[in-house]
Amino acid sequence: MIKSLYVRLILVFVASVLASVVLSFFMTHFLFSYKLRTYVQDNLIASGKTIIESYKHSYPNNLDALMEGITALPIFTFIVYDEQGIPLHETDKVANHKLHVEGESLRSVLNGGVYRGGMDKDYDRLVVGLPFQIEGHAYALFIKPETNGVANLAFGYFRMQLILVLLVGTLLVIVTSRYMVRPLKHLTLATRKMAKGDFSIRLATKRKDEIGELTASFNQMAQELDSLERVRRQFVSDVSHEIQSPLTSIKGFTMALKQKKMDEESRLRLLTIIEEESDRLSRLTQDLLKLSALEQDQIQPNMSQYRLDEQLKDVMIASEPLWFYKNIQLDLDLEPVTISADEDKLSQLWTNLLSNAIKFTGAGGVIAINLSVSQHSVTVSVADSGVGIPEEELHHIFKPFYKIDQARERAVGGNGIGLSIVKRIVELHAGEIRVESTVGKGTTMTVVLPLAPPDKSN
Repeated sequence: MIKSLYVRLILVFVASVLASVVLSFFMTHFLFSYKLRTYVQDNLIASGKTIIESYKHSYPNNLDALMEGITALPIFTFIVYDEQGIPLHETDKVANHKLHVEGESLRSVLNGGVYRGGMDKDYDRLVVGLPFQIEGHAYALFIKPETNGVANLAFGYFRMQLILVLLVGTLLVIVTSRYMVRPLKHLTLATRKMAKGDFSIRLATKRKDEIGELTASFNQMAQELDSLERVRRQFVSDVSHEIQSPLTSIKGFTMALKQKKMDEESRLRLLTIIEEESDRLSRLTQDLLKLSALEQDQIQPNMSQYRLDEQLKDVMIASEPLWFYKNIQLDLDLEPVTISADEDKLSQLWTNLLSNAIKFTGAGGVIAINLSVSQHSVTVSVADSGVGIPEEELHHIFKPFYKIDQARERAVGGNGIGLSIVKRIVELHAGEIRVESTVGKGTTMTVVLPLAPPDKSN
């Protein structure tokens, strides 16, 4: 039960409230008690001096009348001793309320000292002793307040208030903790459902605190996983189609080759188709293997220094059959530069970008390749005048197996893997890739790479 976050929150809050209440009680009790005792004793001394003055003026004829008047006041209990220590006058004869003064205290006051009793004890022991003289004879007045019940009642109310604070605070903690933990329980249940493959679950929240941010992050994660799952399923379907289509062709043409009545020209044509379909399967398999290796960090870049502008020219020449067949115009603007990078990986990167641009650029279109150099980096842009990419699709295009237009991708031979490979190669070189596109006007892919690999020791 203690393992529950709800219980832990309650225990922590209750312990905190209890510690605060106990600490505040003792601090307030000691400070307030000390100040109250000092205040009461100062008032007793002032009242005692007044009584002494009245006693002197009434001595000896009017003492009885004075004592009867003072006794009628319920706020004090006092007693007067002569120099022999014999009580002369006292306001209360009841044993339970009668003043009891010890010998040393009495002798101290008779010798001229002021006595303060009960500073570290209860209010029933709070007594003040004052000396005075009449006609050369020493007397002692001891006085104590009759407000003990009021003080005890006040402290009783104070203790009751602290107990109420503890109880109300505990109740509020229980309610508040339940409110705080409820969304976490919902998150736990939603996570368990997601672990079973249900990525459609979403959590509603209006909170603006950290738990609200956590819920929003969970919903975003669920949405991304749901999207990735749909892409994965679509990819499985696409790959199955991509594999099944050439296999069907190969099987069909192989069965046709078994026919004995076939001229040499027809036989060579069928063998050529079988070879092309086999190459298509091989490319698909190689792309899958490359992407898998790159995603699992199984391939480390083999750095070397070479001319990047010359490499881009070689890629353009190697792709000439593709762009020449579609009568595409290639414009090159390349600054000479030497870069330290994995030559084979970047060759694959430029090949994928250029092939992608050629696929989606219509006949008679234009592709511009630009290479510029800054102090620490190079920037390569491949801009085409093709069909373009919708703005809402731009942040998806680098996801593995993602296709914007399924029919169009199949028509141009795409498998949705090329740009994923491009992005991973850029990341291996600590670079970045950006995309700008307008539907109907074309797309620009911009790759920024460091001139030299970053120092991993830093």
